[in-house]
Amino acid sequence: MLFRKHAPSKLADQAQSPGKAQGQLGPILDRFAIEKDHSTLSSVGSVTKKSQFPPLTQIATGSLVGPNPMKHPYSRSQTHASAIVVVAAATLMAVSPVRSAFYEQAGTAGSAAPVEKPSKSWLAEWWDGKYASGNWFGVRDTLEDRGLTLGGRWIGVYYGVVDGGIPNIRGSYFDEEIKFTGELNFAKLTGWEPLEGLKAFGEVRWRDGLNPNLRVGASPNFQPSHFQSGKQWRLMTFGLTYTTPELFGIKDFLTVTGGWLQPQKEFIEQPLSKLFVNNAFESSKGIGANIPFSSSFSTWGGTLKIKPVDWYYAKAGLFMAYPQATSTDNHGLAFEGFGPDPSQNGVFAIGETGFTPKLGASKLPGKYAFGGFYYEQDNNSFFGTPYSGFYGFYWQIDQMLFREPSEPAPRLQPDAKSVVDDKSGKTFKEPVPPSKPKLSDQGLSFFSLFTYAPKYNNILPFYFHTGLVYKGLIPTRDNDQLMAAFGFGQYSFFNIEALQEKGNVNQPNYTAVLEVDYRIQINKWAFFQPYLQYIIQPNGTGAIENATILGFETGVIF
Repeated sequence: MLFRKHAPSKLADQAQSPGKAQGQLGPILDRFAIEKDHSTLSSVGSVTKKSQFPPLTQIATGSLVGPNPMKHPYSRSQTHASAIVVVAAATLMAVSPVRSAFYEQAGTAGSAAPVEKPSKSWLAEWWDGKYASGNWFGVRDTLEDRGLTLGGRWIGVYYGVVDGGIPNIRGSYFDEEIKFTGELNFAKLTGWEPLEGLKAFGEVRWRDGLNPNLRVGASPNFQPSHFQSGKQWRLMTFGLTYTTPELFGIKDFLTVTGGWLQPQKEFIEQPLSKLFVNNAFESSKGIGANIPFSSSFSTWGGTLKIKPVDWYYAKAGLFMAYPQATSTDNHGLAFEGFGPDPSQNGVFAIGETGFTPKLGASKLPGKYAFGGFYYEQDNNSFFGTPYSGFYGFYWQIDQMLFREPSEPAPRLQPDAKSVVDDKSGKTFKEPVPPSKPKLSDQGLSFFSLFTYAPKYNNILPFYFHTGLVYKGLIPTRDNDQLMAAFGFGQYSFFNIEALQEKGNVNQPNYTAVLEVDYRIQINKWAFFQPYLQYIIQPNGTGAIENATILGFETGVIF
């Protein structure tokens, strides 16, 4: 024990006079709030309602009375409790500018060695880390410092079709995806500043599993899984991208990307819709019903994006179009396009422009975009008229509607050097740079997408989806997300007429899907997401019963 009742300590003598003790120990406690189980000692000789600690003057003089005056749930004795408080204060003061004065006044207390904060166990470090595979004994950080960032992700989805769909087909379904990514930052690799903004990238993927649509019988756009195209090993993308660090005085003004690219990854960026399981939301988005617009479509091409101000951008892309682009058989290696007849290759042109404002005092982010595309490929209308390609348009509206209160930034005192901790009310005398409050990412967000294409040669000329995502709705579950989305697609009336002329009595007119999910963020690298899908008129005709699917998605970042 550092202090005894009759120890000839200068601090102990001064502690007999409360006024004097407060004059010398007050600055210490004004700088540091001693917390135990969120209980705060806020001033000398006084204890908050939550705190179980006695006045520090009693600790310093050893004048505690009674069998167990501390009465703290974590204190076994007067000696242990006194040591905790004094050693904590000494440890904090060991790194403070006024520690010398404290040591002079405290006498022998100045000789106490600082107590280091206990380090985490390797298991805790792993659990609280960013990746399931850990830091590779420091190799991962070293590679990132040199410019090479490697990543991986596994996602598995279980589908339980509990009602509807195709009769006399039973069973549960499971499919999965493993993805490996790499990025090389040339400026970090070489240490040469002119290469700032130049990066190389690449991605490969494996998909496998049973197709739940065998039971559901939905049209491709609305099938319950988005993992059924481009199965087995597949080369997804590789190339180069360059973003100007500063041009015309504007940061990130120009971005140029080229290589073996995924057009779906370059356009209609809507992160919230990709949280869902159904193919309509996550991948196809209506456009995939008419042209090969999915993550499995990889092709040669390039994009150019300009961003003259923070709230506006314009982007254009030019790619190679070819038949059977998402086939599993080509494994993403169709570098010549359509192998059997490269003369059928064409051009895929797409452009998009949009506004990305931050609204109100809460700076609610939004995106309001419009785009159009032309996919060159010989085709016939539903009545046999030949055409050289497909075209369409889309409109995207995403907006955060509500942001939960954010943590305030430290408040500067009039001297512009010291700050006030709003939680404890204490003033800290160390000079600090001014900082902005960090905006909370918790709150309610909205997303939507509308697509249109001519009905004479597009099976799904009209499609829209909309949804809501709330992050951090449940107290203490700040990173969980509650989600709901609805999608609707209207099939071509020209297709209906053509089928009627052929004597087909079941013509598709519309399909709709409702999905509700709750993503439980287990830690930084793992999640578990139960979901419900309800698909109305799965194939559009009404001949197949509405399907109800209960399941879960789970994922690990490694």
